[in-house]
Amino acid sequence: MLNIFAGLEIHTALMLGLALLFVLFYEAINGFHDTANAVATVIYTRAMREQLAVVMAGVFNFLGVVLGGLSVAYAIVHLLPTDLLLNINSTHGLAMMFSVLLAAIIWNLGTWYFGIPASSSHTLIGSIIGVGLTNAIVTDSSIVDALNLPKMIQIFLSLILSPLVGLVLAGAMIFFLRRFWSGNKKRERIHLTPAEREKKDGKRKPPFWTRIMLILSAIGVSFSHGANDGQKGIGLLMLVLIGVAPAGFVVDMSANGYEISRTRDALGHLEQYYQNHRDAIPHIVGQNNNDPLPAMSTSTEYHCDNSRALVAISHSQQMLSGLDNYEPLVPEQRSQLRRLLLCVADTAAKVTKLPETTSQDKRYIKELREDVLVTVEYAPIWIIISVALALALGTMVGWRRVAVTIGEKIGKKGMTYAQGVSAQLTAALSIGVASYTGMPVSTTQVLSSAVAGTMLVDGGGVQSKTVKSIFLAWALTLPVAVILSGTLYWIALKLI
Repeated sequence: MLNIFAGLEIHTALMLGLALLFVLFYEAINGFHDTANAVATVIYTRAMREQLAVVMAGVFNFLGVVLGGLSVAYAIVHLLPTDLLLNINSTHGLAMMFSVLLAAIIWNLGTWYFGIPASSSHTLIGSIIGVGLTNAIVTDSSIVDALNLPKMIQIFLSLILSPLVGLVLAGAMIFFLRRFWSGNKKRERIHLTPAEREKKDGKRKPPFWTRIMLILSAIGVSFSHGANDGQKGIGLLMLVLIGVAPAGFVVDMSANGYEISRTRDALGHLEQYYQNHRDAIPHIVGQNNNDPLPAMSTSTEYHCDNSRALVAISHSQQMLSGLDNYEPLVPEQRSQLRRLLLCVADTAAKVTKLPETTSQDKRYIKELREDVLVTVEYAPIWIIISVALALALGTMVGWRRVAVTIGEKIGKKGMTYAQGVSAQLTAALSIGVASYTGMPVSTTQVLSSAVAGTMLVDGGGVQSKTVKSIFLAWALTLPVAVILSGTLYWIALKLI
């Protein structure tokens, strides 16, 4: 881990260390900001003691990060325009990362202090958008081209729809339980609050199987949160390292011959596909394949021209020829290779969106694209462990403010066991599916909307003041984060 500072100037090494600490601090804040989503229901239904619940949430958040993969991490990264990713240099890379992180930290801390269940995902995505827009304005480039619009629209839809899914599914689940899981004294106990059960049976803890379901669903929410939100920190750390210490991180230096051969074979298959479909996609794949290899300099601006995809493929194949690992390549060559592979992948993604591309070909190209990026979109194990620890430790502190809001202030009445089970099962399943498909969603918004859905369907109603505060935070988080990060980035660029 310490070798990342080797060869860097002192001030650059200090800034890199500070940037890494900022990323881990962001993840810790994310942990205690979002912990309430996993522990509020089990605490307020008396399924677990609060100390045990918080430790449990920390452990399974850690496991979620470690076992959750990297699909969400790079979905976040690709919100930035391709050209900005291709040309991250140390100064602008640090300015970008500090702006994103500061904006996210400021808003997350503010909403946590007031106990408002705001979305860390919305905050981070808004911060990245703000940086992209500011970069476009400063460099006098197209604002439309400054953002990865297809990826952004896809992520926006997931962020907008996920709370609605939580509301509807949790409401439907509580309706089902009211309709089909009642009728006798034993079954009716699931619809009691802890206070009501204590008055009726002299017990405050949930019935045995209900308690098991509450605990298991809390574990599911914790694991899903780690697998989804934890990946965002991994993506941020990789951006920092690629921008500041490219020699060791632009490609996976631990990649073996098999992984490199996967990339090489995928390039060959893409080349063959483009050659066979050249007449159908001339606007994507150009005719000229004789351009000279671009200068291998990290200071040279590199722009991805999709009409020259065959050129990029040919140059990538030349650089990968005969390689079993990346050690023979000098740092400038590694940076050049990463740029070429990202450009090839960007072109492939655009080809899959063309009306001329069949659904079968779309699946085929998507698989080839994943192989092209197998040694570029990666994360060393120490980064994954670092983010997992930061999230887990953050999970074990600061949870009370938001937990009180979710447990006491959303509904007009206390939370019943059935409402707790319905809300948590909905959140665990929704976030788990989103993590598997690579979609970043808001754990906070999914669970709080699920709780509101159970309260509405169950007849208890919701507290309008709290719901308005949550909705206001949901509506304001994205634009505030865009403005805040954009302003910070503009100031940083003026200072460097």
